[in-house]
Amino acid sequence: MTESAQPNNPLHGKTLEFIVKQLVWHYDWPELGRLIRIECFLNNPSLKSSLKFLRKTDWARKKVEKLYLDTFH
Repeated sequence: MTESAQPNNPLHGKTLEFIVKQLVWHYDWPELGRLIRIECFLNNPSLKSSLKFLRKTDWARKKVEKLYLDTFH
């Protein structure tokens, strides 16, 4: 799929890992856990555990994607 295939999708080409790293860089884990109240951000957070949870939990991934868009777009 080319970039032009989804011209109106601001998340196109951005991996979940990239999105989470950007949010952690911008907010840090404590603030991210305050903004999105999920256990993987609140209790001993790590990129690996967060990605594992977000990949299998659609509602949480959508919240992370929305926060990313609200923050950077």
